Amino acid sequence: MANSRRPGYPSRGLPDVISASKTDSGAGPAGGATPEPPPGKVLSFPEPKAKRRRRIVLSMAAVIAVLLAAIVAAAVYSPWLAVRTVTVEGTRMLTPEQVKAALAPLQGKPLPQISDEQVTGLLQPLVQVKAVTTQARPPSTLQVKITERVPVALLKQGEAFQLVDVDGVQLGTTTDPDSVKLPVIDSGGGALPKELFHAVTAVLGALPPDVLARLSDASAKSVDAVELKLVDGQTIVWGNAGEKELKAKVLAALLKAPADPKNPVRVYDVSVPRHPVTR
Repeated sequence: MANSRRPGYPSRGLPDVISASKTDSGAGPAGGATPEPPPGKVLSFPEPKAKRRRRIVLSMAAVIAVLLAAIVAAAVYSPWLAVRTVTVEGTRMLTPEQVKAALAPLQGKPLPQISDEQVTGLLQPLVQVKAVTTQARPPSTLQVKITERVPVALLKQGEAFQLVDVDGVQLGTTTDPDSVKLPVIDSGGGALPKELFHAVTAVLGALPPDVLARLSDASAKSVDAVELKLVDGQTIVWGNAGEKELKAKVLAALLKAPADPKNPVRVYDVSVPRHPVTR
């Protein structure tokens, strides 16, 4: 009869389960184990070239920005660029000394801190100034260019005559109108209505200086009925302020035409500039 018992092994005092474990003490190259780095030590890898290049560029940009900021600050506040000289151009009614006196508060102020708005504010009491531009000329010169208002008429007020521009700004006064070659606007002893005044001054402002100098007076019964008088006695029928540039050109051409002693012109009518009439 066959034996159904499985073959066994003598225990000899050994445990029923056999296990194996690996410890750090016996591990090494000889045992086939891979050595581990000591605790707390991190492996370092080379920095990528692109990242290193970007870091260098950013660092240089930051340094340049700091240097530029320092240069700008030094220029803005440096006493080396302080205003010591002011030059003035474009004055006719005013004198350069009047402008320089008005700009005296700018003396000693650094040029980069001065703006056109600041200069305009200081010159505001001088009504003759219409516009102003400035230019810094280092190390210490401020150049000022003045655009003055242009007088177009003498506004009669009692015994005095006010020199006015197209906006009605009073630029000066005189008691001798013959000393100024500009037409007189006579308000008739009272206040001239604003719309009539601007209708007349708009026409006068469109005339060239040589024609303006030949006028003796200007008037308007309405905004559509502006009339001018020449010093020779002729009348200019202007009409309204429309097409004033074209009317001014036509009038200038008519005044340059040779005079006919037998048929002297008494009236120049440019109210319809494309069909002017003389009579």
